[in-house]
Amino acid sequence: MSAYVIRHDWSYEEAYALYHQPFMDLVWQSQQIHRAVFTPNSIQVCTLQNIKVGGCPEDCHWCGQSIYHSTGVENEPLADLDEVIQSAKDAKANGASRYCLAASWRGPTDRNLNKVIEMVKAIKALGLETCITLGKLRPEQAQALKEAGLDYYNHNLETSENHFKKVSTTRSFSDRLTTLQYVREAGMKVCSGGILGMGETEKDRIELLITLANQPEHPQSVPINQLVRIEGTPLENEAPMDDLSFVRAVALARILMPKAYVRLSGGRRQMSKTMQTLCFMAGANSIHHGPKLLVTQNADMSEDKVLLQELGLTPEPAQLSTASSCSSHTIPLVVKA
Repeated sequence: MSAYVIRHDWSYEEAYALYHQPFMDLVWQSQQIHRAVFTPNSIQVCTLQNIKVGGCPEDCHWCGQSIYHSTGVENEPLADLDEVIQSAKDAKANGASRYCLAASWRGPTDRNLNKVIEMVKAIKALGLETCITLGKLRPEQAQALKEAGLDYYNHNLETSENHFKKVSTTRSFSDRLTTLQYVREAGMKVCSGGILGMGETEKDRIELLITLANQPEHPQSVPINQLVRIEGTPLENEAPMDDLSFVRAVALARILMPKAYVRLSGGRRQMSKTMQTLCFMAGANSIHHGPKLLVTQNADMSEDKVLLQELGLTPEPAQLSTASSCSSHTIPLVVKA
């Protein structure tokens, strides 16, 4: 028996052994870690607004906004400030503590970045945490976002380095790691996770989580998406992922990155109440709440509220959306290599 520690040197063999524990042992271990770090029965509720729809110059095989795919998504202009403010107010009224903005760019121009910065400031003024995903950043752009008060920058690794080149050829895995480095160096929190069910192997899933956990600092937020198969994309006929394999990945994320918010994000509409409950038991403690995620339908908001009530999960207020320090926790857990 040994206490968990924050590590950045996980080996594949260690992570594989954790992932392949008997299911009940794995979930028990991840739940114990979750309760040592976070308030039990508390959940972070986030809302995502797509402020720039369509016209993305990348060829990511999962994406419905790529110019390479015939999905019927039209290229739209950047949303205006008043629209963003009203949507953020609505999200807060529906229980959100963090408001996320997304734009389908390879990376922002300085002109567009200035407009987004005004949005960030307006959302912060409403008492919400802020997170944005704008693609690849330069160091000075990351610094400008930090100075504007941005809390989190989202830039998902999506999958393992080996599998990434099979599902995206116009961007590199190393570029994504570099953007995360710039975000950390600017002093912002990192939001980075991936998509499961894109034809990757179990090894790819484990390696994705190891790559995130072995960063110089763990991402403070780790979204775990289940692929939404969009008609017109190369992955539209990909076979669905096994439910328990998905839950195992959530549990492994919690064990490898104890202080991170592990978020059920894309694909939650396709998850049953039972599967979502198992994910919460495995250490997921954040959801994306709202009618849409980018260009796909999200889980029904009224059903979300019912589920959270049934499970006794309470949404966190924005000022409490910070993991408590776990440096003093020494909980007896078996960490098998």
